[in-house]
Amino acid sequence: MNAPTTRRLTVAQALVEFLAHQYTERDGRRHRLINACWGIFGHGNVAGIGQALLESGEALPYLQGRNEQAMVHAAVGYARQRDRLGAQAVTTSIGPGATNLVTGAALATVNRLPVLLLPGDTFATRTADPVLQQLEVPHAGDVSVNDALRPVSRYFDRVTRPEALIPAALQAMRVLADPVDTGAVTLALPQDVQAEAYDWPEEFFADRVWRVPRPAPDVGALAEAVRAIRGARRPLLIAGGGVHHSEAEEALRAFVDTTGVPVAVTQAGKGSLRHDHPADVGGIGHTGTATADALAREADLIIGVGTRYTDFTTASGTLFAAPDVRFVNLNIAPFDSHKLGALSLVADARAGLEALTLALSGHRVEEGYEAAYGAAKADWERRVDAAYGAPDDSVRPSQTQVLGALDALVDDTDVIINAAGSLPGDLHKLWRARSPRQYHLEYGYSCMGYEIPAAIGVRLAAPDRPVWALVGDGTYLMNPTEIVTAVQEGININIVLVQNHGYASIGGLSEQTGGERFGTAYRFRDKDGTYTGAPLPVDLAANAASLGMRVLRAATVAELRTALAEARSSNRPTCVYVETETADTVPGAPEAQAWWDVPVAETATRPAAVAAREAYDRYAAGRRRHL
Repeated sequence: MNAPTTRRLTVAQALVEFLAHQYTERDGRRHRLINACWGIFGHGNVAGIGQALLESGEALPYLQGRNEQAMVHAAVGYARQRDRLGAQAVTTSIGPGATNLVTGAALATVNRLPVLLLPGDTFATRTADPVLQQLEVPHAGDVSVNDALRPVSRYFDRVTRPEALIPAALQAMRVLADPVDTGAVTLALPQDVQAEAYDWPEEFFADRVWRVPRPAPDVGALAEAVRAIRGARRPLLIAGGGVHHSEAEEALRAFVDTTGVPVAVTQAGKGSLRHDHPADVGGIGHTGTATADALAREADLIIGVGTRYTDFTTASGTLFAAPDVRFVNLNIAPFDSHKLGALSLVADARAGLEALTLALSGHRVEEGYEAAYGAAKADWERRVDAAYGAPDDSVRPSQTQVLGALDALVDDTDVIINAAGSLPGDLHKLWRARSPRQYHLEYGYSCMGYEIPAAIGVRLAAPDRPVWALVGDGTYLMNPTEIVTAVQEGININIVLVQNHGYASIGGLSEQTGGERFGTAYRFRDKDGTYTGAPLPVDLAANAASLGMRVLRAATVAELRTALAEARSSNRPTCVYVETETADTVPGAPEAQAWWDVPVAETATRPAAVAAREAYDRYAAGRRRHL
């Protein structure tokens, strides 16, 4: 009997070779699972993973980043654009390089998007102890800073022996490809183990396909869900990110065209229907439209498809107000399908919607209900037009007018990226999504600094699509570093940099909760200690230009339109810089249509906080647990 064929490689070389042969498959289409590896090198990965990537060449392409957190954001943007069927890896040194991954890992896991993290680690043999940057824990010799990644990873392993890589790598791929369990996956790699050679079985490097299933709903649960939908007079479907991850947009449209059930969308689900579909009633919850939120308050049945029901979606438990309201949740994750005391329909979103549509053949909501939500939708569109409109093109634009100018320019191919600040609320209420992948909001973690690196990841995943990172001044100052990456690699992204001299979103929230906008403006400190002086003389446009971007400054609405068109046709990374008026100066700019629970001080001496607490108690009294 012949001995098994082996190949002698280091642990790092074996891992890189293994990753180059991993694939996902869904609906008969195969995809590369790990497309590339981002990396910043230092001790802990330069002589291990770094050397292995150099040897691998194009087998596993290398991408150079400037900030470890930003590299994770870029990888997450890529994975979302690829519907979680493809992902990227991120390698870092030990110490701060590794701990800088934590925020990005949390974002990936919260949003259930796959990313493979490969941080260097201290010596497994402890021959150099303590090594540079090592965290010494007197009561636990096997702890390193990488253990901070455990709670934000869906799978974590420390590979302390070469042969341990085989089961660890297989488990890592299983989790990355699993539509229920996916998120950040961490393989901590001690630097001495990375460089250690081992005789690997050849079958470890064979092409391996991880099939992404489309589980169908249970027959009994499906029948019960159909009865609930047929019996409802005012049903409302809430489409979450799972619709996109499952590529279930066509199945959703078929369901709606059959039944007439209106569709509201979460931040992650926006674009599940085109904005001009008669049944699309827009965003739901705290940042939702008046149309969707009014329907939610009166609905007797909520059909959740691929949604986690975050507090923004439920208005912190105050939105679904009808006494007889019931829930049917179609979700591939049992954890989410059982929320709100729902009738649980555990299935792939596309498979579940197709089964529901077939079973509901001949059923449709009442004509009066369709007419009512259609009229409300038309009324909301007039409010959007008012918010977008600029009667005088020679004036400084508002933030909503910036969105209006962009809305007038883009087509189905453009991708709009945002994550934090006041822009998510305006976008959720106002943006007219034209295609399933156009609206890219990271709002599960709402991480400032996500937008620019995510735009790079999206452009890598979709090189033929115009990509726009919408960035406020606060977010820009958090993480502009990957501009250099975009310039170096010739990754043609566009940035719309909105300057309003402070944290507009948290400033508004501070005012509503009695905080009087304390600490939310970028201004000089006055003698009394407040920050109400002149704006800081900070030139963010000059900063972007110094990092290599082409920068177009727009002082008026007319100049903004010209600059946006020029950026879209540019063949190099371009930033459109615009200073905006405050939102409350624009007639028709819609406010929040539902509550969000941010607790206010029970006792206070300042009148603003006292009044805010009274308002808080009134809203909180309407909170309800659905059991």
